[in-house]
Amino acid sequence: MSVAAQNGAAAPAVDQRQVMGAVVASCLGWALDLFDLFVLLYVAPVVGRLFFPSEHAMLSLAAVYASFAVTLLMRPLGSALFGSYADRRGRKGAMIVAVVGVGLSTAAFGLLPTVAQAGLLAPILFLLLRLIQGVFVGGVVASTHTIGTESVAPKYRGAVSGLIGGGGAGLGALLASVTFLAMSALFPGDAFDAWGWRCMFFTGIISSMLGLFVFNSLEESPLWKKLAAEKAAKATAQVKSAPIEVVRSPLKTLFSRDYRKILFVNLLLTIGGGSGYYLTSGYLPTFLKVVSHAPNGAAAAILMTCSIAVVIASIATGHLSTFIGRKGAFVWIGMIRLVALPALFLLLPTADSIMMVGVYAVLLSALGSAGYAPILIFLNERFPTSIRATGTGLSWNIGFAIGGMMPTAVSLAAKDASQLPMTLAVFIGAISVIFLVGAFVVPETLGKLEGSSARNHA
Repeated sequence: MSVAAQNGAAAPAVDQRQVMGAVVASCLGWALDLFDLFVLLYVAPVVGRLFFPSEHAMLSLAAVYASFAVTLLMRPLGSALFGSYADRRGRKGAMIVAVVGVGLSTAAFGLLPTVAQAGLLAPILFLLLRLIQGVFVGGVVASTHTIGTESVAPKYRGAVSGLIGGGGAGLGALLASVTFLAMSALFPGDAFDAWGWRCMFFTGIISSMLGLFVFNSLEESPLWKKLAAEKAAKATAQVKSAPIEVVRSPLKTLFSRDYRKILFVNLLLTIGGGSGYYLTSGYLPTFLKVVSHAPNGAAAAILMTCSIAVVIASIATGHLSTFIGRKGAFVWIGMIRLVALPALFLLLPTADSIMMVGVYAVLLSALGSAGYAPILIFLNERFPTSIRATGTGLSWNIGFAIGGMMPTAVSLAAKDASQLPMTLAVFIGAISVIFLVGAFVVPETLGKLEGSSARNHA
């Protein structure tokens, strides 16, 4: 499939119902996956005690975050497998299998025996299940992060990028916050350590059923259908006139000389954006418990408010990139993050009321997510339709896998809870520098979704 062929025809017209369906499915698919991942973050202290017991509380917590990082490390493999399938066979099928797989693997955590019940076997089973879950999560990124932006009009692509990437994450965290609040009320005190955390994981069954119901009626993206039609027409013409050329797989094409550089440069932004997300929204549930000592009810309310702020900030920042360019949005957000995020981490422990804790937490979450709101559409615009799911999925997941290791590193670097604010400030400052370097290095991609090529993005 040549780049010229892609540029030669516009995407086929689609009705608004189909467009909305694709956007909602993309956002919901990512939200359900982030919900399943956030469930672990919300019960991290409990899981640490039950599966990774230690006399040192920070080591126990670090082990839980390490298990979270294990899932992220498997995401590139999931993107390679599901992304290649999505590029060759369509986004819909890959999305259905991946989302259902994540939900079922999440529910399975609720069935695991603890160290007190099974000894060393308990953490081994826990980590194995995290590996399986990571493959499915990587598959969700490859499909959800392409079908929505490929389906909408150009003027809405930035906003949809923020809605899916940041808004989906905010919605997933909001659902997890509501679930945590409900389970804390149903299983107060010691009952939560016995059954509450298990029921938190069991809700993964609901996300699987909901995902299957929503995605089953989803249409393929118009750009992918256009590509499939062109491939079919080309194959027919070649059968009549000459032998069919051998086409490389999306994965081989991505790692060819034309696209390797693009993939590696993308990682500056995805590492910076992913790390910023996991060190803010990802670490906040733990921070509120061990540093701010917020009660479960207050912490859940703050986290729900933060989730709403993430959705608003992500959509706004994504849409802003349509007016000032993807590169311009990255540069401005990067400069703001570099100053504001470390300052907010240092201010949080000084808050003299739950209200001020909530204000700082909301600002922290909003800025942490705003940084990666335009990344999704930026990655889409870096690759042609024929390898977009694979390229976007791997760029996103490799960067976010590295970013997902940051909470573990923070927990290991901090000797006790009192050192967490300064440690987080240092880490987030360093990561913000990487993000800002990426913002200055990458090219402008606005308006290049239909005609992405190695030539105009190198």
